Amino acid sequence: MSTSLQDRVLDALRTVQEPELHRDLVTLGMIKDLVANDGKISFTIELTTPACPLRNQIESEARQAVSMVDGVKEIQIKMGARVRSDGQNRDQMALAVKNIVAIASGKGGVGKSTVAVNVAVSLAQSGAKVGLLDADIYGPNVPTMMGVDGLPPQPGKKMMPAEAYGVKMISIGFMVKPDQPLIWRGPLLHSAIQQFLQDVDWGELDYLVVDLPPGTGDVQLSLAQHVPLSGGVIVTLPQAVSLEDARRGLEMFRKLNVPLLGVIENMSYLELPDGQRMDVFGSGGGEKLAEAANVDFMGGIPMDPSVRISGDNGVPVVVSNPDSAPARALRGLAEKIAAALSVAAIQSHGVSIHLGE
Repeated sequence: MSTSLQDRVLDALRTVQEPELHRDLVTLGMIKDLVANDGKISFTIELTTPACPLRNQIESEARQAVSMVDGVKEIQIKMGARVRSDGQNRDQMALAVKNIVAIASGKGGVGKSTVAVNVAVSLAQSGAKVGLLDADIYGPNVPTMMGVDGLPPQPGKKMMPAEAYGVKMISIGFMVKPDQPLIWRGPLLHSAIQQFLQDVDWGELDYLVVDLPPGTGDVQLSLAQHVPLSGGVIVTLPQAVSLEDARRGLEMFRKLNVPLLGVIENMSYLELPDGQRMDVFGSGGGEKLAEAANVDFMGGIPMDPSVRISGDNGVPVVVSNPDSAPARALRGLAEKIAAALSVAAIQSHGVSIHLGE
């Protein structure tokens, strides 16, 4: 009994692996709407995130595999994307969010908010639906970095988030005067975090990026208690003091049963006019921390005045200076975070996958 052309094409696509997930496209359910008609083949490759840096490679390898099948005369491939949910139940909070990732640090001043803002904007630029929750109650910098000074009109019972660069966002900074200190402890912090999650009309989101305050205090505990997190990312500087504090933040995630996605090293080096690199804060610290903790080292971000200027001007560097070294690094980190979340989401549905296989 002869095999149909459609079945032979499907068999060919089983030889094509998703480079980051290390499973074939058919097993991962990424082949959609396959049609074989008189030698003309058409199908959609549904990526697990629009922030996939290897989409061209995947399309090329799929086209090559199908072209080798006898009887194929023409190939039409459509590239799409559907972000997978982490499988965690958030119905009780009426949160239609597929993945929630917390960006944390052990100490202040390491650029955690800069990373959170630029990762969120990078994911939105790729086509994902993204929210940004500024949970840094004591130092809410997100409104300044995103160039937004207030919330839109509030027509209903739920708060409408502000929006900039395709990212929906909420911050305590929208609700207090710029010079007003917040001297809050547990109950008030719990209430604020709950309101940000439950009383804001986020709509449907692929990713909610949460900018946590530095340290290991009430806000981190409240967030972990109120909503299941898909994963956490630690931002550190290369220097020893920063690493000691970052290790505490890392262990905090473990204590709260939050999956660790990896470590990011900010201000890794300064590139001098003659092309040499100056290790202002030391070198290799983030990588050593990740190795000691047995988590992924996601990469480093070089120092550059454009990052500070962009943040001060309310235009994230991935928008204002997209070809700069920091912007390229931040886009790459957003892609790695999206890939790690895809792995976790697919694993939650019973498929065994490991990055780096």
